[in-house]
Amino acid sequence: MPITSLSQLDPQANYTYADYLTWQIQERVELLRGKIRQMAAPNRGHQGISLNLSRMFSTALLKSPCKVYAAPFDVRLTRFSKLKNKEVTTVVQPDLCVICDPEKLDVRGCIGAPDLVVEILSPGNSKTEMKDKFDLYEEAGVREYWLVYPGERSVQIFQLNETGRYIGLRPYVDGDTVTTPIVPGMEVVLADVFDI
Repeated sequence: MPITSLSQLDPQANYTYADYLTWQIQERVELLRGKIRQMAAPNRGHQGISLNLSRMFSTALLKSPCKVYAAPFDVRLTRFSKLKNKEVTTVVQPDLCVICDPEKLDVRGCIGAPDLVVEILSPGNSKTEMKDKFDLYEEAGVREYWLVYPGERSVQIFQLNETGRYIGLRPYVDGDTVTTPIVPGMEVVLADVFDI
């Protein structure tokens, strides 16, 4: 029997990407270490910020081998790119991600760690983004992780250090300009990001 509703799935069960691919549900979900996490529908402010950042990254990466992708876009977080779908237990849908290695891209999205991930916080998902995904992105080797706080009009950036642990940079607030070594030359003016 096909899975057409989230209510047909056991929230206590462990699932894989192979299971995920068979679901025909309307709800947006992710798998975090095999557990289902329903995603909130983004509001207008969230969408506006995502669009502004996407435009900035796309423009900066125009002649680069790196590419930016916006959700919905499956990112199968694993350190091993040759895993079969039934072996992958974490599938996330970052708001934005930058991938510089074309070998990590396939028809379904990305397998492995993106170079940079941006998550825009929405009411109700802060714990997941701040704790659970922080740990997952760090373990997978995502080089840079941005947490965008729409209500505070600020951004917190974490960069992997030489030991594979995240180091938090100072918070960036409305009026600041953000740069990243992942996209040399790009300047993200936060006033423009939050102008929605």
